[in-house]
Amino acid sequence: MKVVAFERNLQGTGASRRLRNAGKTPGIVYGVGAEPQLIEVDHNALWHALKKESFHASILELEVAGKTQQVLLRDVQYHPFRQLVLHVDFQRVDPSKKIHTKVPLHFMNQETNPAVKLGGAIISHVVNEIEVVCLPGALPEFLEVDLAAIEAGQSLHASDIKLPNGVTLVQHVEQENPVVALAAVPAAAVSAAEGEEETPAAE
Repeated sequence: MKVVAFERNLQGTGASRRLRNAGKTPGIVYGVGAEPQLIEVDHNALWHALKKESFHASILELEVAGKTQQVLLRDVQYHPFRQLVLHVDFQRVDPSKKIHTKVPLHFMNQETNPAVKLGGAIISHVVNEIEVVCLPGALPEFLEVDLAAIEAGQSLHASDIKLPNGVTLVQHVEQENPVVALAAVPAAAVSAAEGEEETPAAE
């Protein structure tokens, strides 16, 4: 995805307020051994881009003053109650150096899972993103979590996620191996099932 930004010379609360009143969002680009660069981005274009999942988890092509650089979105500050982006941070990436970033999880085949269709189980998505490490060129837009075979009472962990080549879980996630999804049977369904077992068959 491409983002067009402009150099910003003035900083401070007053300058930022004037920018926002003019439909611009102040921001900054930093990293990869270069000086931080103050930028401004069209607010409406940024607002619509932020609604796209891929904007948060992809390498972006940021154009400033005719020069393009690869960046990751690192931070967004929103107004507490208005539909307004107050500030945005981008981090430059080096194509030859690995990055640590969070990738969205897409849960697949939940509707066809036998424990859900026949056993009354409810599958909970415990986390919706996972932190990985990879080269920028290998960064996946999302990772799939296959729920087709999870059984009632079982859980899927981070280690169960199939990772593309060149992508690994960050060390602390790999060590902790957190639960990403679990299939639970509601107490009411369990009671009903037990009641059916206890009811003697009519002669």
